[in-house]
Order: sequence, then structure tokens, then C-alpha cells
Amino acid sequence: MQNPLPPLGLYVHWPYCARICPYCDFNVVRDRGRTDEQAALADAIIADMTAHRTLTGPRRLLSIFFGGGTPSLMDPAAVARVIETAKALWTPEGDLEISLEANPTDAEAGRFEALADAGVARLSLGVQALDDASLKLLGRNHDAGSARRAIATAARLFPRLSVDLIYARPGQTDAAWREELAEMLAYGPEHVSPYQLTIEAGTAFDRAVGRGKIVPPDEDLAAQLFETTQEVLEAAGFDAYEVSNHARGPAARSRHNLVYWRGVDYVGVGPGAHGRLTLAGGKVATTARLKIADYIAAVARDGTGFDREDLTPVEAAEERLLLGLRIDDGVAFTEMAALELSPDTPKVKSLVEAGLLADDPVRLRATRQGRLLLDRLTGVLAT
Repeated sequence: MQNPLPPLGLYVHWPYCARICPYCDFNVVRDRGRTDEQAALADAIIADMTAHRTLTGPRRLLSIFFGGGTPSLMDPAAVARVIETAKALWTPEGDLEISLEANPTDAEAGRFEALADAGVARLSLGVQALDDASLKLLGRNHDAGSARRAIATAARLFPRLSVDLIYARPGQTDAAWREELAEMLAYGPEHVSPYQLTIEAGTAFDRAVGRGKIVPPDEDLAAQLFETTQEVLEAAGFDAYEVSNHARGPAARSRHNLVYWRGVDYVGVGPGAHGRLTLAGGKVATTARLKIADYIAAVARDGTGFDREDLTPVEAAEERLLLGLRIDDGVAFTEMAALELSPDTPKVKSLVEAGLLADDPVRLRATRQGRLLLDRLTGVLAT
């Protein structure tokens, strides 16, 4: 009997933002009332999903994730259309996870009820900080008061709530970070995503660092803040199932993000969205047209808004390594054959002895110390 087709997740990229954050390097644009364009984009996304269904064949649908950008700016009716179309194109799991990213402005919080009615059950709230000075530095368009109100509203309306925070901010102390984490935990989210601030090339923050306008914490303080994050969240009952994601028990983990980290297939629609699909010839990468107008035009002209590329076994294995080492259960050595990695490979044994990899004969797993050096660790293993 032939094996059934593997399940998949769906990622929907909504590129509009009320304001562009200075640390952001995502594919985003200012909102500025582009009503007609947004309606056309929603139609294009739905048409592109239909084209993907021809490519994927019948699959079980594990998750739908609206990211961006700021998908909480999306018309809730369009959100509902995307969800219903996805359910019609693929077979939804009984516990299908439907997530949406939002910012905690008062205006967006006013739309939360409509988004919940549209079918969103898990909100990922980009709080980022709980003090006004930090929020101003980060270029956010909300203050600490609106963040607190949005958390309370989201906790009431959505069955599942995740809160994003940014640490290792310029001028941040360990004591202040402990207090901020404690305050956030008091609101009772089941999932927390604390991200270390990264200065991405080409961003406004990158230019500010170059001019000496802002000074990020040094490596020692950044490492201390990482350890504080683990300590505080572990004490509160959260497990660090991924480098920057903590959940209060397995049920609270982000199913959609685990799709990426476990190498499960996913469809990506919307400008600049990426996808990964297992087809007859192997693993295929899809990439949507980056600019909104180009994406809409491509879907209108060709029926699809994406290009596809066959990944070599080495490329597919490198990607599995990069993503799989981010989670606590790592990646199976059986998936690393193209990279010639096994428990007996000298560099694997050396990294185990150094305390950076777990001594596991079945899976390649980073230790807590290894997670601190994950980029270097994956660089060594992939070469």
C-alpha cells in the first residue's frame, strides 16, 4: 500500500504595518489606507492557495498561521475567507491550530473579537516590552498601558495566547528584565516567545549602531539575560522547547512553528512567503513574488504567485539541521545522512565532549550551552 501524502501547515503573509520597526528586516510596507490593494491581495492569496492545492494534492491540514507584517490589520472577513478556503482545499485536523500575529495597540485590540469570530483561536501578541522608554526605542506604536490592556483582552477572547518580548535591549539590566518577565507572567499567557534583539544588516538599528547612537549589550550581558530568561520561565512552569519559545506544557506549544522546526511540509502564500513541500522528486522550495503588485499580477496572469526550486539532498539536510537543532528534541541522525553526520562522526563526538551536543545515539540535540552558540554549532556541523 502506498504511503499517504504527508500533512502540512499553511502560512499566510500579510505585509502591511502601521509603522515599520527599526529592527525589522521582514517583507513589510506601510499600511497608509491601501484599501483596494488589500482587497486585491486577499483575492490573490486565496487564488494562490488553490494553485498550491493542485501541487500538493490532498493533505491533512495541521495549522494556519497569519504572519507579517501585521495581520491583525487584515479585514476579519478576509481572514474568515482564507480560513474557510483552506479548510475546503485540505482536510483540517480535528484540533486544527489557527494563529494570528497582532500588535497591542488599542485600535487592533478593538478588532480582536471580530478576529476570534472569524476563526482565530490562538493570538501571538507582539508586546516586545512593558515600559514606555523601551517601546519608544524599539519604534513601537503602542505604549505599556495599551500593551497591558491588549493582553487582558486577548486572554479573555482567545483560547490560546502567546506573548512576544524582546530582550538584550540597549541599556537593559538583568534586574529590570527579571521584573518585566514577572509582570508579564502575572497575566497568565500559556506561551512566551522571548527574542534576543538582533541587529540585522540594513535596518535602521544597524545604521544607528554604526553611528554609535545605540549600543547593544555586550556578549557577557546578553548571555546572562538568556540564562535569566531560562531560569525565570522554568520556575514558572514553562519548558524551553525551542531557543526562543517557552510553553506551559506540550499542549501550549506552537503547532505551526513546530511544523517548520520538525521539517513538516508547509504552503506559503502572500508576498515574499516561503514554502516547503515534499513532492515526487523530493523536497521543493517555493518562494512568492516579493512585491505586492508583482504578486497580485503574477496570480492574475499565471494563476500562481510563486516560483519553485528543487532542493538537493544536501540542501534539504542542511535546512533540517539548522531548524531541527533549535528545538529540544533535535533532529534524527537518519535525516542527516546527506551531511554524513552520525554519533560516530569525529566532529559530533568532539562537540558532545565539549558539552555542546547531547550524548544521544539516535538524535542530534543541542545542549543548553550549545543553544547559546547555535549559529557556530550549526556552522561546524554543516561543513
